[in-house]
Amino acid sequence: MNISDNGIEILKRLEGCVVKNGLHIIYDDQTGRAINPYNLLPRGATIGYGHLIKPGEDFGRGIDESRATELLRADVKIAERTVSQNINTTLTQNQFDALVIFAYNIGENNFIKSSVVKFINNPNYKSQIYPDLTSAWLAWNKSNGRVMAGLTNRRKTEFNLFNK
Repeated sequence: MNISDNGIEILKRLEGCVVKNGLHIIYDDQTGRAINPYNLLPRGATIGYGHLIKPGEDFGRGIDESRATELLRADVKIAERTVSQNINTTLTQNQFDALVIFAYNIGENNFIKSSVVKFINNPNYKSQIYPDLTSAWLAWNKSNGRVMAGLTNRRKTEFNLFNK
């Protein structure tokens, strides 16, 4: 499966972006604040919809919406593959989209090891921490150990999509 256009639009909304003068510009992934592209880029320097800038990539002049979407679609391939390879039950399109959005945000390794995957793959799974899939999913709402309202809302949006 591949993420749907609806899934991409939801992901764009959840990831957010920083646009100035019609162009996506480099920003700090944690704070959402613009970064001066002429300084040394810090860890977490991002452009478009959550594209972490890799060594050698130059986005100093910004990128247009088309390029931002292109980067997102390329980046989301990893999450699509991760979901496809680690979920062994049949999914609806909305469930697949929700899991891809979730995996895109928490990362491949975290997704693979998550109780979310265990609950989905085995309806009889018993966690010592989470009583059910809902609580396991919604628990991914922290950054640096702190509960973040934005992540809490994101998890609710993803889980609502999963259950649609």
